[in-house]
Amino acid sequence: MTDHRYIRWFAETGLCDLAEVGGKAASLGEMYRTLTPMGIHVPNGFSITANAYRDMLEQASAWESLRRVLGELATAPSDQQAEIAAQARAIVYNAGLPDQLVAEITDAYVELCEQYGPQLRLAVRSSATAEDLPEASFAGQHDSFLNIGDLNGLLEACRHCFASLFTARAISYRERNGFDHFKVFLAIAVMKMVRADIASSGVMFTLDTDSGFRDVVFITSAYGLGENIVQGVVDPDEFYVHKPTFERGYRCVLRRQLGAKQQTLVCDEDLNSQELHNIETPGARRSHYSLSDDDILTLAHYAIETEKHYSAQRGQPCPMDLEWARDGDDGQLYLLQARPETVASQKPRNQLRRYLFKKKPDKSSLLATGRAIGSAIASGKLRRVNDTTQLSAFDEGEILFAESTSPDWGPAMRKAAAVVTERGGRTCHAAIVAREFGIPAVVGIGSEHPLQDGDLVTLSCAEGDMGKIYRGALPFEVSTTSLDEVPTLKTKMMINLGSPEQAFRLSALPCEGVGLARMEFIVNEHIKAHPMALACPDKVGDEKERQALDALTAHYASGSEFFIEKLSEGIGTIAAAFYPRPVIVRTSDFKTNEYARLIGGRNFEPHEENPMLGFRGAARYAHPAYAEGFALECAALKRAREQMGLENIKVMIPFCRRIPEGEKVLAAMAAHGLTPGERGLEVYVMCEIPNNVVQIDAFSQLFDGISIGSNDLTQLVLGVDRDSDIVAFDFDERDPGVMEMIRQAVEGAKRNGIPAGICGEAPSNYPEVAEYLVKLGITSISLSPDALLRTIPRVAAMEQRLQDGHGKDGQSTR
Repeated sequence: MTDHRYIRWFAETGLCDLAEVGGKAASLGEMYRTLTPMGIHVPNGFSITANAYRDMLEQASAWESLRRVLGELATAPSDQQAEIAAQARAIVYNAGLPDQLVAEITDAYVELCEQYGPQLRLAVRSSATAEDLPEASFAGQHDSFLNIGDLNGLLEACRHCFASLFTARAISYRERNGFDHFKVFLAIAVMKMVRADIASSGVMFTLDTDSGFRDVVFITSAYGLGENIVQGVVDPDEFYVHKPTFERGYRCVLRRQLGAKQQTLVCDEDLNSQELHNIETPGARRSHYSLSDDDILTLAHYAIETEKHYSAQRGQPCPMDLEWARDGDDGQLYLLQARPETVASQKPRNQLRRYLFKKKPDKSSLLATGRAIGSAIASGKLRRVNDTTQLSAFDEGEILFAESTSPDWGPAMRKAAAVVTERGGRTCHAAIVAREFGIPAVVGIGSEHPLQDGDLVTLSCAEGDMGKIYRGALPFEVSTTSLDEVPTLKTKMMINLGSPEQAFRLSALPCEGVGLARMEFIVNEHIKAHPMALACPDKVGDEKERQALDALTAHYASGSEFFIEKLSEGIGTIAAAFYPRPVIVRTSDFKTNEYARLIGGRNFEPHEENPMLGFRGAARYAHPAYAEGFALECAALKRAREQMGLENIKVMIPFCRRIPEGEKVLAAMAAHGLTPGERGLEVYVMCEIPNNVVQIDAFSQLFDGISIGSNDLTQLVLGVDRDSDIVAFDFDERDPGVMEMIRQAVEGAKRNGIPAGICGEAPSNYPEVAEYLVKLGITSISLSPDALLRTIPRVAAMEQRLQDGHGKDGQSTR
């Protein structure tokens, strides 16, 4: 291979060449050299060095005029800065390409055509010498060009690419981040263009971009070229793969979200044209995922291996931000770019900041929902922006509201309290910039909403993956906890959790795992249909409900398959977030009136005067009226444990009235492939009925552990319906009778050598109950996430008093 002065092939380039070829090209060379031998596809190409840029300006005597023009920036009014940037670009473009550079580009182009054939199309991508760095990505600041079909087009694109070092947005970005305009140079990466325009493309990260959770690969995908995802033109499909279990050999998608994929960005078929245009994505195509499970797992492999390599190169963990594309000609998946992730990975990992409303927002105040970016809450006036001409009127502290955003909008977004967009996913431009500026954003709210310019709203990204926009300025508070200062306890502190959307964020809490994962929350929020209606759709009589079931299950072989996949992904997301810490999943604990509200539920549920004491919990599971539904629950648990590899999942049976009932449930579970003891499976029982306490020795022989449900135990000990407002004043978990039942349960479990926990609300609501439990020597206390941090110090103090030989009242316990 010829040694060029201005040209460096990817095969002879690596990360150490950043000063010569810029961050993007250095990384492309590193990828091509090191990842291709691993079977990871990276398109070949060459770099035009930063030295070529410098010599071009030197030979054209352009440096002096460039310095003079940029010197006017400091004193120029803001409305003249765009004109100054345009003058700077013209100086660079008009410098022209030196003859030697033209000759070397020509030779390299011919060589690349020999490798890929005469129909080769090229991508010409900017690569600044201060780009794709861990502390500053420069993402989207310089121009790139696609669909270059001939040599003349390549040379012209190179001139425009060099000039794009002085786009207004790039100038602003450098000034904001402290980079000298004359110490940043532009190189260019010229590479085979992967034909994503007739296939699909996207971006992926080796962490969750909002929570910073590092044990997943997060992949977005849409049809056509990837610029639509970056610019927020489309809502992409989203996928997660769990890295620890993937590394152990399990091959299963953890979670998926179907995106609207409204448009497809394609190239002009004319090789002499570099025009790109959007076409509407057909409805049938939009309703399907743009990647198969095999594709998702292949991309996860690419991401994990790339992260390993870059981490080894840098000598420390290096979460990555990657671009990928499928080539519609050869069908292969390619990596197009790899750079260090620069936002979520830079957050302090020993601090936990939480935003909480002082009062839970009223449902009637909810105006719109979309994808939550970040975890903060912000209030302000909406300022509708439709194009760049309106940006100069944007005021500090307003909430930027637009269909989508672009890199030119950076200065206005820097002044915003938050961002709202009608289109876009979690990796669109608005989302990326909002994370970088540390402001919340809700993206992809759709066009059907009541939001108006000037509205005073509160934007919340603190309630899970779904971002919410409420009417008015709602009061909230912010708390910051240093995790280094949280004491280590003998009592295991766990949390109660039902929402998979909250799992990645809450995994940072200083807890031993999840003491109660509520299956019914996942069924209600993500499945929405009655399990029996999905298993037996022919028994659903209402036409509208049958249509709703058909819509839910349209792309599944059956309703049963839909239920199993959705439930296992919800359970799996929670288990993955806390892996390898234990996650205790309670099987469904709806009452008949709650089941009846699910789609198709009225066809399978009896009317009961007091559902709280009726056909619920263990009584359902082996009963013919729900046996097929329970089989689906077991199949979902089995899939999460065995196909996803999340063997940290334990199962808990609620409302088990009698020993024979428990035996029937365990037999049914075994028949469905969930046998206690196999693959480390443990099955717990809720201790929430007086008979569970009276027969604690017998229940301890049947189950691997107990978890006290203080809510139901209280109502049954005191004979108070906890759903009845008229006797609510008598519902008190602190009643001496309830406390005595808890004591007997804990001591009985200890006597039989099984763990005893509690997952009711009593220790969350009453610190004295938590202290009482510690004094009893309970194994674990599972609290609401909000109560965990305020309860830990009290438990630590109680443990210290016990260690010192004093109980709660100060009397000796020895």
